[in-house]
Amino acid sequence: MSGHGAAPRRVALIGGGVRSGKSAFALSLARSLGERRAFIATAEPFDDEMRARIDAHVRERGDAFATLEEPIALPERVAALSGAVDVVVIDCLTLWLSNLLLRDEPEGRIQERIEALAAAVEAASPHVVLVSNEVGMGVVPESRLGRVFRDVAGRAHQRLGRSAGELYVAVMGAILRLRPGPVAVVGEDAR
Repeated sequence: MSGHGAAPRRVALIGGGVRSGKSAFALSLARSLGERRAFIATAEPFDDEMRARIDAHVRERGDAFATLEEPIALPERVAALSGAVDVVVIDCLTLWLSNLLLRDEPEGRIQERIEALAAAVEAASPHVVLVSNEVGMGVVPESRLGRVFRDVAGRAHQRLGRSAGELYVAVMGAILRLRPGPVAVVGEDAR
């Protein structure tokens, strides 16, 4: 339960392709879950184009969310927010995994970090909304790093999916609720 006598705590995992509507849905869902909202951004501004994207996203969210940039220590940041906010949006898991891989973290260590994130999500007092890209539905990546990334992301989705009471997939602008069943298309209003 959240600390303000609100509805039971919710954990939602939202996956889908690039520009599928998953982030917009996540923000809508988060707005319905509480007034004190944090947005944990995992993207790192490596170049001017990425900085511009990040700035645009911050402007789009406006004052409705406190934006926290956390490319690496995601489990620790989630744990630190317990009691401070009503809802946390994490966008996105696949960027976080990419950040770890690009720092040459071994697969075993990344799996430990995924377990730590799952534990932090399960123990957190606020609602948690996780956003991730589905990367396993295309061709087998040509490079070893691409294949490792695809495998790590798939395992992360499976593990965090077990922590989530709600699972959604965004496809071509439609949001499908997979859990709780029955499977259904849900609208922009996530209430």
